[in-house]
This record gives sequence, C-alpha cells and structure tokens, in this order.
Amino acid sequence: MGVGGVFIETKKTLPMDATVELNFLVEDGGIVAKAAVRYVLPGVGVGLQFKNVRTEDQPYFAAMIKRIIPAN
Repeated sequence: MGVGGVFIETKKTLPMDATVELNFLVEDGGIVAKAAVRYVLPGVGVGLQFKNVRTEDQPYFAAMIKRIIPAN
C-alpha cells in the first residue's frame, strides 16, 4: 500500500479500468475509497490506483498512510 494505491491479493479477475469501492477498518474508524484497476495478475491479484476518498474520511486516510509509510 502506498499513497497512490494498493495491491490486493485475489483470485477474482477484474477488468482493467473498472472502479471498485474499498472499505478500510482502522483504529480511527471506517474509511471508504474508490479505486481504479490499473494492473491485473490473473489468479494472484490486482493493482488499484486510488481515485478518491470520501471527504469526511480524508483525515483518517492520511493518518493511516502515515502509520504505514513512516517519514524518512
């Protein structure tokens, strides 16, 4: 996971450019984001690029990313 997107392991095949809704449960609550399928590795997973995060979830999303990717 990074600021721009995430790789999800799944056996489900999704079409390129499809939009998916992601729901994250973090210590701050729930986060809902939309992402576009940018990479497909059949039988392994998909690379997703974040498109938008609900306005009310943006501070929680930023805090989640800071916890996952510490500043150097």
